[in-house]
Parts: sequence; structure tokens; C-alpha cells
Amino acid sequence: MNREKLMKMANTVRTGGKGTVRRKKKAVHKTNTTDDKKLQSTLKRVGVNSIPGIEEVNIFKDDVVIQFVNPKVQASIAANTWVVSGTPQTKKLQDILPQIISQLGTDNLDNLKKLAEQFQKQAPGGADIPATIQEEDDDDDVPDLVVGETFESPAAEEASQPKAAAS
Repeated sequence: MNREKLMKMANTVRTGGKGTVRRKKKAVHKTNTTDDKKLQSTLKRVGVNSIPGIEEVNIFKDDVVIQFVNPKVQASIAANTWVVSGTPQTKKLQDILPQIISQLGTDNLDNLKKLAEQFQKQAPGGADIPATIQEEDDDDDVPDLVVGETFESPAAEEASQPKAAAS
């Protein structure tokens, strides 16, 4: 086909114009309240219960913390579903860390050490890190070897001693 025939065919194709069908009804736009009602009805089906008395929720994501102050918290343990609603604030982990150290228990100590190592890598001086974190890192250091001592000699002594029979 040549170019002239293609141009004639392109001009004859119409979208809209004379003879097209009109739209029968006006498009209805959804509002946020209808979405919220659907969400609440779905959560009711799941069986979430409101948890009162929660002052703050922190969600950790990489080196950013999403913080909710006085949120509405709902949970369904059976469905493994937690709903946190409120106004979020996005903060850096370095800014919020001094406030949340008192909230962390002993089980989160390993995570805290990993965070401290990440901060040390980011800031070579390590001046930003609180002194408590730096002191806790010293416990994991491997002691230096003593010159002349080996592990073979004490192991050989234990092996040469006769073991007492358990009765």
C-alpha cells in the first residue's frame, strides 16, 4: 500500500462525532467514606477486636520508622491480622532510637547490636551512637591468644587421666 491510501483510511475512521451513541448515565465517583465502610465491614467479618490503651506504634522498615501516636489498634489473633489506623509520621531510626531503647527488652538486644553496627558503618567516627550501645558491643570480643599456650596440652592431660566410673 502506498502512503496516500493509508492517509485516506486514517481520515475515514471516526471515534465519536455524528451517529455515536450518547452516554446513558452519569459516572458516579467513589468517596473515601464508602471505601472505609467496606474496610470496616470486611474487618468485622474477620473478627477483629479493638485494643485500647496503646499510646504509640512503631513500624521498623530498613532505616526508617513509621510512627503512629495514639493510634486505633484492632487485632484478630486467629486470622493473624493487625490493623493500625491513625496519622503516620515517617522518621529516621537515628532520631527515634534514644526514645525507644527503654521500651526494648533483652530479647531485642541482638537486633539492637545489629543496628549499632549499621550506624558505625554509616558514621565512621561512631559519635552518633549512644554510649550504652558501644559498651554492650565489648562483650562479644574474642580474647587475645597468650603466647606459648595451646589447646592441645590441656586436652592431652584430660585424655590421659582415667575417668571415674559412674555408679
